[in-house]
Amino acid sequence: PPAAMGISRAPRHKHRATGGRRNIHQKKRKFEMGRPAVLCKIGAKRVRAVRCRGGNMKYRGLRIDAGNFAWGSENCTKKVRILDVVYNSTSNEFVRTKTLTKNSIVQIDAQPYLHWYMKKFGVDLRKKGKKGAKDAKDGKEAKEEPEEKKSRHVIFKLKAREAKQKLDPAVEEQFQSGRLLASIASRPGQSGRCDGYVLEGEELTFYKKKLEKKKKA
Repeated sequence: PPAAMGISRAPRHKHRATGGRRNIHQKKRKFEMGRPAVLCKIGAKRVRAVRCRGGNMKYRGLRIDAGNFAWGSENCTKKVRILDVVYNSTSNEFVRTKTLTKNSIVQIDAQPYLHWYMKKFGVDLRKKGKKGAKDAKDGKEAKEEPEEKKSRHVIFKLKAREAKQKLDPAVEEQFQSGRLLASIASRPGQSGRCDGYVLEGEELTFYKKKLEKKKKA
């Protein structure tokens, strides 16, 4: 039986610059080879190594459930769980099947960032508004005093940090639900990793509008 058709990246099927058809006068070459798309999904980590041309290696991420996501404005990167795919500009099919590609918009677990923020600024972002957070924290501190005592120096240090701190209200709002919107910056099918960054500012506003439009439709 004839061998299955291979995927080729050769330009021989294209028309000439003048618009004319080309006669194909040679067969496919190994160096023009392509491979099928991986379409990495959310799930327990499953990565396969693929030997490529020149002895180089690619790492096919078949299933990935966590990655390093940077919170740019706070200069903080944490390894977090990927919970869901909510938007992909290529196709809604990728959202339905929860496929991870570069620049997919995903929901990630906010817990590691909450702990980090609490430790650095002494503010619990799960509470609505900063003042509410402080009041609730002060009330709690009376009960939690035996567990974690803070020295006067540490208390003043946290207060000074918090005074200078400005947090994007749109990001702060997301902490209430315990999920943050993030974008994938790596290529899971090529590197076997799913790393990215937390959406902020204009980019976050843009994708929020896209998601609202999708809900209405």
